[in-house]
Amino acid sequence: MGKILIIGFTKIQYMPYLTFYLNAINLENNDVTLYYWNRDCKEDVQIDNRIKIKKFEYLLSDSEPKIKKIPAFLLFRKEVINFLKQESYDYIIVLHTLPGVLIADYLLKYYSNRFVLDYRDYTYEKYEFYKQIIDKLTKASKITFVSSNAFRVYLPKLDKIYTSHNITLDTLENRNTNRKLSTNPIRIRYWGLIRYADTNIKIINCIKNDKRFEMHFHGRMQKEAEIIQEFCLENKINNVFFHGEYKPHERIEFARNTDLIQNAQDYDEITKNAVSNKFYDGAIFYIPQICTNISYMGQCLELYHIGLPSNMDDNNLADTLFNYISCLNYEEFKKNCDEYINVVIKEYKEGINILKALFG
Repeated sequence: MGKILIIGFTKIQYMPYLTFYLNAINLENNDVTLYYWNRDCKEDVQIDNRIKIKKFEYLLSDSEPKIKKIPAFLLFRKEVINFLKQESYDYIIVLHTLPGVLIADYLLKYYSNRFVLDYRDYTYEKYEFYKQIIDKLTKASKITFVSSNAFRVYLPKLDKIYTSHNITLDTLENRNTNRKLSTNPIRIRYWGLIRYADTNIKIINCIKNDKRFEMHFHGRMQKEAEIIQEFCLENKINNVFFHGEYKPHERIEFARNTDLIQNAQDYDEITKNAVSNKFYDGAIFYIPQICTNISYMGQCLELYHIGLPSNMDDNNLADTLFNYISCLNYEEFKKNCDEYINVVIKEYKEGINILKALFG
């Protein structure tokens, strides 16, 4: 029996990618502990009771300026290292690069070639010292997983880098091949942490009070969400709705009542190469989506013909969206979604098999 520690940087509810690793670990043959940060100190979802839970509970809003997060990050580092000094593990899985960087000295000294690095963000690599630490961690890791193939450009060229994908396989059981899209009205939906106020406001401006559209937001209401909501109130927009936080399984139900996923993000170095959870949901649930046309997700939409790569500065965006949905060959679209998902599942299962061979 092996001892495995998984280190998470947020609540279980907001770590759907945790499932990728749990699917690969035989919980009967391994002693598994999950150490994670419960940032809002509220109730969390439950996972398999064979997994030991250790929580770092410290209130920290996602919308806090980065500089104000540093004391909390350092406290997290202190608590994790104190925990590691009390327990010894065969392998550590680090979910996200930032916690890996925070405890990099400890990992490199005591767990070289005995940790798995999960790379899913490009936030701090503009700082050379941070990138150097990431390079060292990648080289010292047993395996490194990227959540987007586009992230590989930021890492050393090594054979031990694989793609995990943010897909949740059990969601495939809820595919609805008989669903139809509506044009009366077209229901645009965004789910996840509500961010990207600039882009969302641009879209809302184009469809505001247009009877052809409804726009729905599901997710935590923090600073950027409040900016979007306030914009709607100030401009008396009556076809945009905010539904608040949701449990992960609930997206299956509201996906059934969605005609277009809003997956366009404010474009910058952080978002241009990322692939969001919603991107996979769109292909799984056979829902077209819009993404920024110059992003990696936009390129994937164009390559597989599973959505509309869009220019957020298009003044005729409402007509573009309406015409796209109205003229979509939906049967052909579903075949394209299947083709994309088959590619993703192949890479996903390759990663699972690599981990199974490691953990036994």
